[in-house]
Amino acid sequence: MLKGLNGEMKLFIKLIRDIRHSIGQFVAFVLVIAVGAFFYAGLVTYSDNLSAYSEDYFKKHNLSDLTVYYDQISKNDVAGLGKIEGIKKIEGRYTFDATHAFGSGKASLNIHSIPVQNDINTPTIIEGKLPTKKNEIILDSHYAAAHQIDVGDQILIGMDERNITFTVSGLAENVEYVKKNDIQDHKNDGFAYMAEETIPEIAGGFFYNETMIDAKEGYNIDSLGKSIEEQSKQKQLAYVSQVSKERTFSYSKINETIYNNKLMSKVIPFVLFVIEAIILFLAMSRMIDSQRKQVGIMKALGVKNRAIMLHYMGYPVLVSMIGSILGFVIANLVFVPFVTASSARSYSVPDITFSLSVYSVIPPMLFSSAFGILSCYVSGRAIIRENAAQAMRPKPPKSMKKLFIERVPGLWSRLPYSTKLILRNIGLNKQKALASSVGVVVSAVLLITAFGTQTALIKVADQIEEVHHYDLRVDYSMGTTADQMKLPTGMKNSYFLTTYPIEFIKDGQKENAALVVTEKENHLIHFFDEYGKRIPLEKHGVLVPKSYADKYDVVIGDTIQIQFTAPELEQKTAAMKVLHISTQYSNPSFYCTPEYIKSLGINESPTSLVVEAKSSEDIPGLRHFFEQDHRVDTIADKNDLKRSAEYILKQNSFIFIMFIISAVILSFGAIYTISSINMYERNRELATLKVLGYPKHKINRLIFSENFILTTFAVIVALPISLYVFELITSVLSSSHQQIPDQLHISVISVAIILAYVLTLLCNLLLRNKVAKINMIESLKSIE
Repeated sequence: MLKGLNGEMKLFIKLIRDIRHSIGQFVAFVLVIAVGAFFYAGLVTYSDNLSAYSEDYFKKHNLSDLTVYYDQISKNDVAGLGKIEGIKKIEGRYTFDATHAFGSGKASLNIHSIPVQNDINTPTIIEGKLPTKKNEIILDSHYAAAHQIDVGDQILIGMDERNITFTVSGLAENVEYVKKNDIQDHKNDGFAYMAEETIPEIAGGFFYNETMIDAKEGYNIDSLGKSIEEQSKQKQLAYVSQVSKERTFSYSKINETIYNNKLMSKVIPFVLFVIEAIILFLAMSRMIDSQRKQVGIMKALGVKNRAIMLHYMGYPVLVSMIGSILGFVIANLVFVPFVTASSARSYSVPDITFSLSVYSVIPPMLFSSAFGILSCYVSGRAIIRENAAQAMRPKPPKSMKKLFIERVPGLWSRLPYSTKLILRNIGLNKQKALASSVGVVVSAVLLITAFGTQTALIKVADQIEEVHHYDLRVDYSMGTTADQMKLPTGMKNSYFLTTYPIEFIKDGQKENAALVVTEKENHLIHFFDEYGKRIPLEKHGVLVPKSYADKYDVVIGDTIQIQFTAPELEQKTAAMKVLHISTQYSNPSFYCTPEYIKSLGINESPTSLVVEAKSSEDIPGLRHFFEQDHRVDTIADKNDLKRSAEYILKQNSFIFIMFIISAVILSFGAIYTISSINMYERNRELATLKVLGYPKHKINRLIFSENFILTTFAVIVALPISLYVFELITSVLSSSHQQIPDQLHISVISVAIILAYVLTLLCNLLLRNKVAKINMIESLKSIE
């Protein structure tokens, strides 16, 4: 009898022998677990580290809770507002927009004065020092790097048709500029801070036009904002508007990223863990069932039932440990460097580091071990209850009923013998065939979803060029009228655009957005519905982005409420009729015509111009013309559109490429493992065929044809499930500011299906060796 430590050691040796006997199956299991552990460790680390860093960064540098805008406000009036209940600290500053000419281009700079005692929105000095003298400035460090500007250099800043020279005293990053623009373009967009002594030279006197509010802990920001607005109006201050930090571009964008990352860190690992659990459960159940003879031998040798059960439970635990550690190591080598580089491209977050927590290896290890142990218990308890003699005997053969196809007159007799064997084996083992199909179904669903998501991402990037057909977009400085916009020769077509910052209001909820006004005839910007069909811009209503429509249940014919947040429009609200829902994947905006905006009592003042050149040779000349106009802020061309598309792909493609690779690994693991067990269970049948002289290639064809039939059945079942899962994932990843296409193209489904068959073929080729190694005598004697 096997007793004590000696018995446990013998069982451990048996476990190692079982692994060596089916090393391919063991490796497949390990890879399946490693995939889930890789995504869990990587995504959770990215989400948690970015969230914790942002929270600490905002707190350390005291990001303003509320920014209030005025035409002008004195230092004494700012101090007076500081007495309002709920304000912990208030600071005033002067802000203006400027331009910086470089080479053949011109960049936009947002310049702020910095208070002498600065406690709100404090900068992080990268190099140099804060400005303390007139005409000293600290510059956005990323902007400086893009233009090769160093501390001590002088830069010429343009504003209101005049130029001022500043000396760069330092390079910095600031908590209010974590995200500057959608593609984090450091070359054409930057910020700077100047000493208060420079304000009179810029503004013609010493006053502020912004106040930054640090609210008391837990105080309601909306109530505080109303109090400030009421007191400002009572004191007849030149109040314009206000914006909370939640509605600022930078804060909302990084929080949107954190929110999406948290969703991804839950959804993707959960999906992968469920798939792993299904594969592990099916495979372990089949593995124990196929080793019933060995269970009987162990019982005959006196091994206790508990020890036998723990022996088999050790297999999934060992697989889970090795797979989870492997996934953790790969995540540290691959995922961490990627998210570090990705964060540097996406946000200005100084000194952020990403490091995997050792504890992130525990959840995948526990999850996969638990399912493996559960599958061992469920499938093993029936065999354990049998006595040794019963367990050593194979299960009695099942009674075979006629298949439906056998009842069709004349059909069964015409089928070849090998086809009859395949169909009868499937009919005899319906449950096993179904269990095998479940693993392949899950794999097919994962493949289709992974390819679909990556294709959707490419579609998001491609739509940028499908929508915009202009050669140049020219943005003018504030206050420029249409009469002042000089137009060159060499243009084929040009159309004005007016962009208004707005808040979309629905059921008490507010969401930042943009309203773009342009002519109905503007054919340089195209609009599409959800089916890709062109839709027109009409004169008696508004075109709403589908991302907003989906989130807030807006349909054609509804009336929506918007509030204009531009200072000159004094928080005017308007009710607008919805004429069309437009699919806009990236940077969605509301669109209407000048006629419609005038009907709402708003005088349009164009801010931009889109231009179509007569030929490609005319574009450089047109660009040069606009660059000479001091009223022009920025110029964008098709290359800028392509950069925007490339940015979207670059930022997201890694995750989904890894998702595709993981889908392939999981699919291969599932198909190989289940096929391997199928073959092990049919050793006696296959040995009988070999003894009867059945050629080796025909035996291979027999097994492989059966696998292909199961794959075909699985693919058919997987199609509707894939559509549902894909729509679920795209809805989770979409937001009002970004829409992910939720339609699977037939080409995507075809590629995924072809890959499923390729993986089945690869598994079949790898299993050919096992067929050749079947020991006929040993397999046939096992019945005795």
